[in-house]
Amino acid sequence: MTTYDSDLLQMLSERGYVHQQTDAAGLDALAVRQTVPGYIGFDATAPSLHVGSLVQIMMLRRLQQTGHKPIVLMGGATTRIGDPTGRDESRKMLSDETIDENVASIRKVFEKLITFGDGPTDAVMVDNNDWLGSIGYIEMLREVGTHFTVNRMLSFDSVKLRLDREQPMTFLEFNYMILQGYDFRHLAQAMGARLQMGGSDQWGNIVNGIELGRRMDGTELYGLTTPLLTTADGKKMGKTASGAVWLNEDQLPAYDFWQFWRNTDDRDVGRFLKLFTDLPLDEIARLEALEGSEINHAKIVLADEVTRLVRGDDAAASARSTAEQTFAGDGRGEDLPTLAVPSEGIRVGAALTQLGFTKSNGEAKRKIIEGAVKLDDTVIEDAGHLIALEAGSEARLSLGKKRHAILTAG
Repeated sequence: MTTYDSDLLQMLSERGYVHQQTDAAGLDALAVRQTVPGYIGFDATAPSLHVGSLVQIMMLRRLQQTGHKPIVLMGGATTRIGDPTGRDESRKMLSDETIDENVASIRKVFEKLITFGDGPTDAVMVDNNDWLGSIGYIEMLREVGTHFTVNRMLSFDSVKLRLDREQPMTFLEFNYMILQGYDFRHLAQAMGARLQMGGSDQWGNIVNGIELGRRMDGTELYGLTTPLLTTADGKKMGKTASGAVWLNEDQLPAYDFWQFWRNTDDRDVGRFLKLFTDLPLDEIARLEALEGSEINHAKIVLADEVTRLVRGDDAAASARSTAEQTFAGDGRGEDLPTLAVPSEGIRVGAALTQLGFTKSNGEAKRKIIEGAVKLDDTVIEDAGHLIALEAGSEARLSLGKKRHAILTAG
């Protein structure tokens, strides 16, 4: 492993965040000499980011922890266009009101993980609609467009993928990389930003911004990307059979968030502890070395630590208590998802689907046939089983050993 002089790059390297750098030696020297303002961009396509974005948020946390200044760039303008990177089709257009609401909702998570304020290392959140929304089309073409060649733009994977698959790519989306490059140049001028970080799929966009800053202003800018984050079984981080693992409480209950981390593959525990917690590396090494059933202790530590950071101490404690009650007690922890059963009852398959445990009643039927569904401690074998509860009563519905919910009389 490469050893760096700056605390910033040493920490990022030791904890597994570094995939590519445009000029490691230059950034390392800069981070020793001065406070480095660095940014990552986030589009506001939903009211919450999901776990796949958490590694980027943690990078901003690491930036602040090592004495540098995080800039959270919300893509109020670029969300109106849509990043074509890694996509086979155009993104659905959102209204201005929806985008503004999403930005306000997303900020809540950042406020838990980094400190905002007016100090030299305090984080700031900015919206690129504040400058891109007012720039004139002719001005953009004259000042910025001359520094981008169509030949080079066609060579980027985000464009080639769509063209190779004969998927339409709008002129609007084709402009995304120009606008993102202009963001870096603007933040360098307005806020002294010298570093842009992002996922490995953003490498081309980051390099574009560095080149634009050099050509227009002669500014030395730097880029750093993280590895593509997948689980040990090759799945994209943040996706489950039940959908995205959202960071905001409004989109996913704390217990489900905690349980996602508790269910981590044994092979991923050490890597995730480095990326998503503040535990010392020697403690992580000890936890990572646990074998057999003892690795479950490390998974509980991982779930506790990540939930505490993202959702708060109370949410972590409550989720842990619910898990203990569910698996060792009466199985009715307070944080379990709930479903009100109407007076006429509900079919067990429909209940599983409404809870998000299965994607369809057909999938629910297959799970029932497999013997994976229990009502309290009784295995349900009839796919048409009607759940009916007396007033004031409740029951526990389980899918396998890890998905549980409380059914209440509606």
